[in-house]
Amino acid sequence: MRLRTSVAATVGALALVITLPASAGAAQGDFTYQHNNEAGITQTSGLMDPQSRECITLPEVEDARSAPAHSPRNNTNATATVFAGADCEGAHFSLRPNGGHASERLKVRSVVFS
Repeated sequence: MRLRTSVAATVGALALVITLPASAGAAQGDFTYQHNNEAGITQTSGLMDPQSRECITLPEVEDARSAPAHSPRNNTNATATVFAGADCEGAHFSLRPNGGHASERLKVRSVVFS
């Protein structure tokens, strides 16, 4: 009788765990990139635990009159796809999770995480 009750409790607990919703969908870690400020000085900016599956236009370079960001480094646990244009438009390139990076030749204005 106790074995049956224990098995039923275990199965019930497992069913609850499986049906719980997943986390809010944020990539864990940081994504950094370099850009020039108004004085032309190179600065490093980043995103901490960015939302997944949501296009993020990099705020420092969202204006088409500014030079795009470069040298992206993906230290999140998700693939980062960077785009040449704002709003995830234009040519794109994927950076692998946990250390994927590109040189200053890759110009970016927006990113989305898987």
